[in-house]
Amino acid sequence: MQRSQTLPLIVACALFMENTDSTVIATSLPMIAQSLGEDPIALKLALTSYLVSLAVFIPISGWMADKFGARTIFRAAIGIFMFGSILCAMSNSLGAFVGARFIQGMGGAMMVPVGRLVILRSVEKSEIVSALAYLTIPALVGPVVGPPLGGFITTYFDWRWIFFINIPIGLVGIVLSSLFFEDIREEDVAPLDIKGFLLSSFGFAALMLGLATGGRHLVPEVVSYGCVTAGIAALWAYWVHARKVKYPVLKLDLLRIPTYRIGVIGGSIFRTGIGAIPFLLPLMLQLGFGYDPLHSGLITFASAAGAMIMKTLAKTILARYGFRNVLTFNALVGAAFLAGSGLFTPTTPQWLMLIVLLIGGCFRSLQFTGINALSYADVSNRDMSSATSLSSVAQQLSLSLGVTVGAFALESANAFNGGKALSAHDFWPAFVIVGLISASSVLWMARLAPDAGAEVSGHAPISARKMTAEAIADQKPVD
Repeated sequence: MQRSQTLPLIVACALFMENTDSTVIATSLPMIAQSLGEDPIALKLALTSYLVSLAVFIPISGWMADKFGARTIFRAAIGIFMFGSILCAMSNSLGAFVGARFIQGMGGAMMVPVGRLVILRSVEKSEIVSALAYLTIPALVGPVVGPPLGGFITTYFDWRWIFFINIPIGLVGIVLSSLFFEDIREEDVAPLDIKGFLLSSFGFAALMLGLATGGRHLVPEVVSYGCVTAGIAALWAYWVHARKVKYPVLKLDLLRIPTYRIGVIGGSIFRTGIGAIPFLLPLMLQLGFGYDPLHSGLITFASAAGAMIMKTLAKTILARYGFRNVLTFNALVGAAFLAGSGLFTPTTPQWLMLIVLLIGGCFRSLQFTGINALSYADVSNRDMSSATSLSSVAQQLSLSLGVTVGAFALESANAFNGGKALSAHDFWPAFVIVGLISASSVLWMARLAPDAGAEVSGHAPISARKMTAEAIADQKPVD
């Protein structure tokens, strides 16, 4: 097996574990809330705390891999994730559960970004799309298997057992990385920007926790507002600091690269809407439509199945139409299917739900593959660790913001409808709002040049193909 196939499959073990865990939790969220004696909407903190932890520790993942070796950090990260999983299973309160998810996030912050860094530094640019596809195809098995598996365990056993699934998967990842990973590191590593790390970490954590705790679920509302204010102030201070130091922990100068800037910012806007799906969809099916966790999981897995199908076609589509055409058109279609999920009612046939979610998963998968490949198209190998750190932080913040926006929209709709128990008609406004957010990413994607990322996608604009054809036609035969 080629190196461009072997390495992604190894990293996929970590991504499989992470994705299985998140989708299992999303399906089991209502039952976990009931067991802990909490409002289901309050459990958004369990999703958000994990994403906040990722945003806090991802900025130093690239530096740690360069300093101590990618293989060493990758294995340690899997071990931390497994430890956090055990703590989740032992939790008996919302606070303990949120804290355990934060520890899981510490491991997740190193696992996937470091693994992706190994891939990006080990394969040619022309192989990036294929390598990322090999990475995500096995990893997407997690979201396919996760919802039905989580629903089955939660319905017939106890939700705590869902976290022990990570242990054997993690052990496999440690063994394979020990056998096949090179301990890639840089000879001349810049000193760690400790002040920048503290400012960015506090800023991201305070901002997202302030947004997530709104609604008096864990802290008084004044504390939530205070966290948001402090987080914004800290991030502004980091922006000032990063302009003055030679080696900032998050290299904002990379945003001057057009393809990277559009991939990160436009991709984050699209992900914000998509990030609400794992929170909104299981709640709608279980609390709004009355499905048990197993039947809910058997429906929500369709999105991941669609994503798996599209991963096999993404390279061909991008090569044929190019990044600008695909990402612009696809952003609108993917957002439309997202908003369309809000049209489901308790009487909607399950086969129709499956079709809508399957097709929507296809388009979202194509968008994510294109965004990920585009972001690194023009980044030098030397800046790859900084680029993966900044991009990964943006991804996790957007997903966390998606959960927060989805929860806020749901709470607002519920309050407008009388503030009683959640019902089916509380959900459609939330789906429409997050769908519109994802659709607005088209304003960034349309800014791409026709030949943006051509070296990665293999696409040649029509004008370039005509020029090549004319040049060949003008060549005179050699006597």
